Amino acid sequence: MKTADFDFDLPEDRIALRPADPRDSARLLVVRDGALEDRVIRDLPDFLQPGDALVFNDTRVIPARLSGVRQRPNPGIGGAEVETLTVEVEATLHHRDAPDVWSAFMKPGKRIKVGDRIRFCAAPESRNDSACDLGRLDATVEAKGEDGLVTLRFDLAGPVLDDAIRDVGVMPLPPYIAAKRPEDDRDRSDYQTVFAEHDGSVAAPTAGLHFTPALLAALEARGVSTHAVTLHVGAGTFLPVKAEDLAEHRMHSEWGEVSAETAAALNAVHARGGRIVCVGTTSLRLLESATSADDVVGAFHGDTAIFITPGYRFRAVDVLMTNFHLPKSTLFMLVSAFAGLEQMKAAYAHAIDSGYRFYSYGDGSLLFRA
Repeated sequence: MKTADFDFDLPEDRIALRPADPRDSARLLVVRDGALEDRVIRDLPDFLQPGDALVFNDTRVIPARLSGVRQRPNPGIGGAEVETLTVEVEATLHHRDAPDVWSAFMKPGKRIKVGDRIRFCAAPESRNDSACDLGRLDATVEAKGEDGLVTLRFDLAGPVLDDAIRDVGVMPLPPYIAAKRPEDDRDRSDYQTVFAEHDGSVAAPTAGLHFTPALLAALEARGVSTHAVTLHVGAGTFLPVKAEDLAEHRMHSEWGEVSAETAAALNAVHARGGRIVCVGTTSLRLLESATSADDVVGAFHGDTAIFITPGYRFRAVDVLMTNFHLPKSTLFMLVSAFAGLEQMKAAYAHAIDSGYRFYSYGDGSLLFRA
């Protein structure tokens, strides 16, 4: 298939810059058997049955966008260092490779070389004076990949590095929001789900942003069980698909975990005739990665780079709750595989005409597998 097959026009004013308040008051477009129904998120229990299982992603977003300067010695005549060349840089962390190593997307990437020292600071206005020493984080560029990723080895490691990233980093708002307004204190809570427990994501599992304690209580009263999996979302989720042919696109890997207990519980749900309902494409991709060819969910611990496009046979997931995604994105390809390309094109056209709010802070949809 071609990337152009998944294109559509979206007016700029449909992009949500803030979430609904309260969160479960956002709109919900139900897509089932070729029919579309306009509801709100708090109506979700009406569409689930006793014995169904809700699976959510309990990752926590870290302040993964770092700003600072590249520092590189400038050798003079005879090799003597005469000055330090500095260039302002920005890094968006993507994947933790070791206790002291992260891969990251950096700007301006072309000006970064292996061996460069990077000093990240909390306050941009103080990067070039001694005040930066009070809140700084230093790293060395160890490698550059052809896919735009840079490997950073930090001077700190483990929990100490985690604390330093929290001190100097800011929430990595999606580019379609960051281009319209700066990150602020509200985003520290708005861009975090009620399920958030394990640090590691650089983007929110946004379908989970709609949930409130009241909605979870209503689901429990309905007889729907809840189960947690962990997928640390990487910055690659925001990258456009540049290949014209989908067969030539390469996904960036993300780390995930499904416990043996959760896998057994979900298999038992299917054995009893219940449905697995995923909150978000992140939990869906992880469960599908953890499920064998004979449709048995297994324990999983490691990286996944699963790329789901129309023609994929779903092995685990029956229902998907998700937000509205970008044109020509891997996520719109995934929902088209799940519910049917023509049905999703019709659903998105209806959502645009009806004023639904799109993307991370936008409204949701409830998709039943085609």
